[in-house]
This record gives sequence, C-alpha cells and structure tokens, in this order.
Amino acid sequence: MASDGTIHVAGAGIFGLACAWALLQRGARVRVFEVDRIGAGSSGGHVGALAPHAPENWNPKKALQLESLLSAADFWAEVEAVSALPSGYVRTGRLQPVADAETAARLQDRIAAATLNWPGAMGMSLIDRPQGALVPNSPTGLWLLDGLTARLNPRAVLAALAGAIRAGGGEIDEGRPAPADHAPTIWATGTAGLLDLNAALDRRIGQGVKGQSLLVGFAAPDSPQVFADGLHIVPHADGTTAIGSTSENSFDHDRPDEQADALLARAVATCPALAGAPVLDVWAGLRPRARSRAPVLAPWPGRPGHLIANGGFKIGFGMAPLIADLAAQVVLDGRRDLPDLFALP
Repeated sequence: MASDGTIHVAGAGIFGLACAWALLQRGARVRVFEVDRIGAGSSGGHVGALAPHAPENWNPKKALQLESLLSAADFWAEVEAVSALPSGYVRTGRLQPVADAETAARLQDRIAAATLNWPGAMGMSLIDRPQGALVPNSPTGLWLLDGLTARLNPRAVLAALAGAIRAGGGEIDEGRPAPADHAPTIWATGTAGLLDLNAALDRRIGQGVKGQSLLVGFAAPDSPQVFADGLHIVPHADGTTAIGSTSENSFDHDRPDEQADALLARAVATCPALAGAPVLDVWAGLRPRARSRAPVLAPWPGRPGHLIANGGFKIGFGMAPLIADLAAQVVLDGRRDLPDLFALP
C-alpha cells in the first residue's frame, strides 16, 4: 500500500500512543490501530512506578533512562494541557527499608553515586523519620529515600494520551489491526508483536512475562511510593494505591490467580497501614520483554518504512518519552544512529 502521507501506529499501549503523540506534535498525520482496545495489553495495569536504575556502575543504559525520566514532567504536562485530562504524574520519591547495618554501610556508595550521576535535588539519603501515610517496616529504623522516582497512573495516562491525540487531529481505530503493507508504520504491539518477530526473523527476539497487580482503596496521594522485597506500593492522586507486580515466566493463562491474592498479604506485611484496604481491581497480563532486557527501537529487517517499538517490560512508562522522541526522529527525519542499546537482539 502506498503511503497517503499518514503515519500508522500499530498498538494503543504506552509506546504506541506516546509515539503517535510525539509525531502529532511535529505536525505529522497519524492514525493509531489497536486490534482490541486502548490499554488492553500490559499498559493497562495499575502500578505506574517511574523508578531509576541504581546509580552506581554508571553506563549508557542508565544515562538514557535518566534522560527519559527527567523529560517526563514536561512530556506529561503537555499531554494534560492538550487533553484536559490528568495523567497522575508527580515526582514524590521512593522509600526503601534498610534491612541491616551492613546494608546501611553499603548504601553509602549508592548515595555517593546518586550525588554524582543524578541532579542534585533528586539524590538519595538515609533517613530515620519518614513522612507520609505509607511507611514500610524497617528492622533498622532506617530508610533510603530518593527524590528522583516519580509515579503516574497508567490508565489515566492512556486516556490522557488518547485525548491529546484526538484533540490534535489524530485518529485511533480500536478493534482493528493495522494494515501490514502500509509504510511508514510503527509497530508497538507488545507481547504479540514480539512473538510475531520471533516467527518472522526465525530467532528469539522476546517473550511475554506474566504480571499481576492490585488496586486498593487507600488514600495517600502525597506519600512517597514504597519499594521493598521486590514489591512496588504506589499511591495515586485519586485516592487509590497500586500494589504489584509479579514476574512470572511460567504460567498457564494470563488471567489473575492466587499469586494476585498473595500480593495484598505481602503489602500489608510491608506497610501495616494497608490492613483493611478494600481491593478495587485485580489485573493480570503479559508484559513484553526483549531478550536483551532493553526496549527495542529498530527498523524491521526487510520491511522498509517499518519501525519496531517494543519490549518496554517493567520500564515502558519511564522510557516512553525518550522512545517516542527517537521514533519521531526516525520516521520524520530519517535518523539512523539510534543507541545500540535499542537494537534488535
């Protein structure tokens, strides 16, 4: 199919909608195709933790993630302004309990690395009097607090992006797959797209990893989010708190199961204030993880004009502003020198 000047985007999750928005901001004509509905895949969960990589052992991957996290405030403010809808984005920081004195001593190197590699006002510190309605148990009476971690509400973000795209003249077709023969097209189709790539390229590009999360009725909108024992506890601005998520490589189905039930018990053990909070929603889905464990932003081999944007896994929302900007540069400016980190595995 010859291009009519419209850029197609396949997939209405975070990568697809963010790319469509970035293209529209630069004056492109954009049409998004979604085979199911907006947020039907892994972007439709609850958690929305925009947490940085550990600041020590600094490398290009961590630098790119930091660039995206720092651009998020302006990115989501513009989306909110155009859509007149909230994204739930705010940088409230993150609390992590310190397990023992040995860990507290080791954390001095992490704190120093954050001072070196992150903006000064967003660094890390050890505290003994945490503030907020959500305070995790700490056997040492110490907590690690950082000022870089932010949050957003995934479902609110998708609604705001869709609203901004439509307000900017873009189209979103739900319940309709993207034509395979139109160029240019950005393919942001999540786990299904990774499996398609595995088959098309006859090698393993990636897979789906099952994740489950909960949304409970507990209001702590100004509290830092909590990370403890692999569990994210993220209070949102709307009076809810997200708890998640699991990472399951072996599973029989993509629906909620007993592992979701266990999340609440773990969260209450970590933050006793959550005891009695009602469960409002349970989510399960397959999150796309590339074999490289980094997002993929790369041309589709043998298909000129087709760009892959996939593999967000646990950092898709955090990386979306950067991925969207780079995708727009590829499609509109012909950029080819993308970071090696984002190459197809």
